[in-house]
Amino acid sequence: MSVAGKFVGFFAVALTLLFCTAACAQDRNVSSENQEPSLPGLTGAGLGSKLAAEKPGKADGIGNPILGGDHRPLYRLQASDVVELSFTISPEFNQTLTVQPDGYVSLKDRGTLRAEGLTLEQFRAAVNTAYRGYLHDPDVAVALKEFERPHITVGGEVGRPGKYDLRSDTTVAEAIEIAGGFTSQAKHSQVVLFRRVNDELVETRLINLKKMLKANGLREDSHLQPGDFVFVPRNAISKIAQYLTRPSMSMYISSTQF
Repeated sequence: MSVAGKFVGFFAVALTLLFCTAACAQDRNVSSENQEPSLPGLTGAGLGSKLAAEKPGKADGIGNPILGGDHRPLYRLQASDVVELSFTISPEFNQTLTVQPDGYVSLKDRGTLRAEGLTLEQFRAAVNTAYRGYLHDPDVAVALKEFERPHITVGGEVGRPGKYDLRSDTTVAEAIEIAGGFTSQAKHSQVVLFRRVNDELVETRLINLKKMLKANGLREDSHLQPGDFVFVPRNAISKIAQYLTRPSMSMYISSTQF
């Protein structure tokens, strides 16, 4: 074979190898793009589940009202609430309990148990735990028989000061109407809303209902929460702190009103 022929043959082989290398590299890139990124200890379907769970969307309906998320918080037991325990297998341990002022209840044969602040399901689990090992199968159902109903208090210069059940969404202006409306000596422009922050502090908010009513701007009216106290003064309040201790609220409450 001539030198020219050998050169042409060598060039053809090299060109073929070059095309094969490029094609293999492209196939590897496509394959890697279709695969999920690897994480230590996770491969295949397990990794896919992990990534799906980390995506925003709040599984189990949390945050989605349609799926049951963002609903009102569950009721938590308070002092003076009455609960009824019913044991499936051991009915002789059925009992009706009242949450004491210190937050505890007295269980039959098992001493005291902290109940205040627990939801019914949490309390049921705590009772089951208390009787575990004492009863063979301490399966118990809990029913709330008496409880503190959500309420608001309206005081000061209104027709009927007192405590009222909070049965639906209610604003400050509506609460005053429920309580008999303003008296002739009421200071419409400085209604005070007291809202509990914790066991020690309350937040105060001045509301100018006179201005709202004149401007037909009741959509700016505050919506009440359970435990709120609405106070209508007789005279102008020159200054009031944003936060007060709960004992200092006594200056706004007259025992003769209730």
